[in-house]
Amino acid sequence: MNTLLSRAVLPSAVLLMTCLLTSAVGAAATAAAPDAALTAAVDDPGRTATFVARDKARHPAEELAFFGIKPSMTVVELWPGGGYWTEILGRYLSKGGGTYYVAVNAPGDPEEDKGVERWRSRMAAEKDALGTLHETTLGPDHFEIAPAGTADMVLTFRNLHNWMDGGYAEQALAACFKALKPGGILGVEEHRGPTDSAQDPKAANGYVREDYTIALARKAGFVLAGKSEINANPKDTKHWVDGVWTLPPTLSQGDKDRDRYVAIGEADNFVLKFKKPAH
Repeated sequence: MNTLLSRAVLPSAVLLMTCLLTSAVGAAATAAAPDAALTAAVDDPGRTATFVARDKARHPAEELAFFGIKPSMTVVELWPGGGYWTEILGRYLSKGGGTYYVAVNAPGDPEEDKGVERWRSRMAAEKDALGTLHETTLGPDHFEIAPAGTADMVLTFRNLHNWMDGGYAEQALAACFKALKPGGILGVEEHRGPTDSAQDPKAANGYVREDYTIALARKAGFVLAGKSEINANPKDTKHWVDGVWTLPPTLSQGDKDRDRYVAIGEADNFVLKFKKPAH
């Protein structure tokens, strides 16, 4: 009787599984398709040439589409670095009626302060293309990245290891949660740490385990909403003489084994999408 039941149920089960898989694949494909405005922002000839050269490793249009960005959103970018993402997000949001907050590094570190000034100068030179950038700060004693409950999306690209090193990763993620609307999205890109060793709480080598990141986000109140392997790099073994900075674009070893590191490419990076619960 059990055998007959199994034979009767099997075709339906297979059909159901096929439908579910097809639906999941279809949903993933839809999520990964950038809209025309986003494609135009990435393809804009006014972008910095050295940034454009990194697009093959960073997949900006596909990643932002995975997060579900829309041109009318209120978006917060955390720690913009040289402005790679700012050049794209500013063009995209300014043309779509969106609002754009950029939380720069909190003052106090001479090197970081210089980096923020370089970013300001570069973005000021492109102000006509980027629209209004609402500048806030993120770092020790500076966690108001946007008015509470106003952001549709908060984005951080390869910054979590720095906050861990500074000892305020939990406060930074709490600031993201506070700034987001109910149902808002937190997008995280980070250098993926190896699973064969425990996570260094300071992330001294620049790598963070994916499960560690998920646990931190959940502690802040977020729910995991999706993962993307768009920036995965299996050539990255994670065990380098100077951590992640051994690889491009930093290439901390200079000419020593340079060709080897260039051939490996940028680090293996995970991309995670989290949601602030609606209730």
